Amino acid sequence: MCCTLDAAPPLPQGARRREESVPVNRQATVDRGLPVAVPSTALFTDQYELTMLQAALRAGTAERRCVFEVFARRLPEGRRYGVVAGTGRVLDAVENFRFDDQVLDYLRERGIVDEPTLDWLSGYRFSGDIAGYPEGEVYFPGSPVMRVEGTFAESVLLETVILSILNHDSAVAAAASRMAVAAGGRPLMEMGARRTHELSAVAASRAAYLGGFASTSDLAAGFRYDIPTVGTSAHSFTLLHDSERDAFTAQVDSFGSGTTLLVDTYDVAEAVRSAVEIAGPGLGAVRIDSGDLLLLAHRVRHQLDELGASGTRIVVTSDLDEYAIASLAAAPVDAYGVGTQLVTGSGHPTCAMVYKLVARAASDGPDAPMLAVAKKSMGGKSSAGGAKWAARRPDEDGVAAAEVVGTGPVPEELREHQLHVPLVRGGETVAREPLDAARERHTRALAGLPMSAMQLSRGEPVLPTEYV
Repeated sequence: MCCTLDAAPPLPQGARRREESVPVNRQATVDRGLPVAVPSTALFTDQYELTMLQAALRAGTAERRCVFEVFARRLPEGRRYGVVAGTGRVLDAVENFRFDDQVLDYLRERGIVDEPTLDWLSGYRFSGDIAGYPEGEVYFPGSPVMRVEGTFAESVLLETVILSILNHDSAVAAAASRMAVAAGGRPLMEMGARRTHELSAVAASRAAYLGGFASTSDLAAGFRYDIPTVGTSAHSFTLLHDSERDAFTAQVDSFGSGTTLLVDTYDVAEAVRSAVEIAGPGLGAVRIDSGDLLLLAHRVRHQLDELGASGTRIVVTSDLDEYAIASLAAAPVDAYGVGTQLVTGSGHPTCAMVYKLVARAASDGPDAPMLAVAKKSMGGKSSAGGAKWAARRPDEDGVAAAEVVGTGPVPEELREHQLHVPLVRGGETVAREPLDAARERHTRALAGLPMSAMQLSRGEPVLPTEYV
């Protein structure tokens, strides 16, 4: 890991800076609405969605009203809950799902679909409705995380882009949530950009922040989503100089005594001694990036206190996951930096969510009745038909007792506990919200679960899913 907490040099009068050593409380973290770095999101799809469209257009079934649902048949092995993340990015993707001339020319040159289909695609705009669990909410096996309603033609095209976003972001957010629980309130820094694709790194930072991380080292994520950013120096900076003392002196001269000094390039004890001598007892923090972190944290804390630097914080990095973080709960550690395990979902890089047709109109008529449809197959890949509602039933103490999923009328006692919220109506987004709102929602969602949800040990989902 290369980056950590630091205090920067003075800024010009009127400029503002985030304090990197402590999570920042802000009223609203917002998406700046920056464009996706591709002509459109229309090609974030699989070819068979376009070939299905062509066949349905020719058969006259493309305009039948349909309902698709996103859900996971199971949670990753041993996980107690899942986290809904990426909803805001899905809304961006749907809005940017446009077949411009460049995209249409590509499809034409490759012969992927015929001219009538290209003509239809040229005017594509999703005009249906999308509802789902609000971002930051938790989910369980069978939870209808998102429901897409519209014609078959307009809805089927969104399958891959919706799944790619939700599967990735929800996996990272779930890992982040577990790490935040293990950290017990100590700040977590996301540092995984170098361990994943450059665009997924930005999405991972967003999902990690939603899941409880305080900051990111990725400047693109900070710029786009206004997430607090952190970073100071790597081992290369120490190796650049003739001595470790020279490196520390250069850093303190540039950033002040509140900076974070990396102390495990050579000898940790000698580095800590030099760090305090150079920066004084007001040294902001030291970072340990290798070795026995539990043992070293205790030794470094004792040494710092003896040197009069009792306020100097200890930051640890080095291939941490939720279990390593939990093992350091009793150590004098003030903050954690996490990279690889976070951006890869801590062993579960996808949530295995699927996008299934669950209802369709009996005919092309606008008033045709809706019919429940479902795949019937062996091997655990069957699904339940019918457009579904979801609610979380509380017990007498107000703690969640079950995830209830149904297709008929919602029972009176569950009406106030329904989980779906409108996201898109008639093709127009209606659920834009600051990222901080989703982050705070996740905190509330966890607080409403049984305490066993916080256990890191392997187990079954903390809530059963009941179908009515």
